[in-house]
Amino acid sequence: MIQVKVYSLAVDEKNQFPVVILQSLDGSKQLPIWIGPPEASAIAMEIAGKKFQRPLTHDLLVSLVQSLGAKVLRVEIVDLKESTFYARIYLEAAGQTIVVDARPSDSLAIALKAKAKIYVAPNLFSSEIESLLKPETEAEAVEPSDDERARRLRREIEEMNLRDFGRYSM
Repeated sequence: MIQVKVYSLAVDEKNQFPVVILQSLDGSKQLPIWIGPPEASAIAMEIAGKKFQRPLTHDLLVSLVQSLGAKVLRVEIVDLKESTFYARIYLEAAGQTIVVDARPSDSLAIALKAKAKIYVAPNLFSSEIESLLKPETEAEAVEPSDDERARRLRREIEEMNLRDFGRYSM
């Protein structure tokens, strides 16, 4: 496992989703993980040192762990399957280690709040993933033609499911 730190938070310009960038302590490797807005907010607030009057979800989880006499030992980002990252939170309670399956976004927020170390499996630092962090070259940044945009839009519309929009009444 390679120890990392939360290097930065960004917003993916293509889909407007937050991305947390993990970086090896020696600065030689980076790993982007797309996360949800609530987790990004929790991570950003912890990085900025902001505290709320009342505990938020990740604060509450760390408080519960500590109230039960346990400690967050470390967090590990362990796998990537079908575009989904997997993580584990390692707790110590009554002299035993407890491993909890968790999303990386929650794991990172908890690690930051508990001041626990963060690790990433070495195989997750692939050139394919790291290439996502590199700025596009001019050749890659060519705008699609009107025909291509129309094909993409048509495909997106065809793949839409009306249930995705929920039920609304006026």
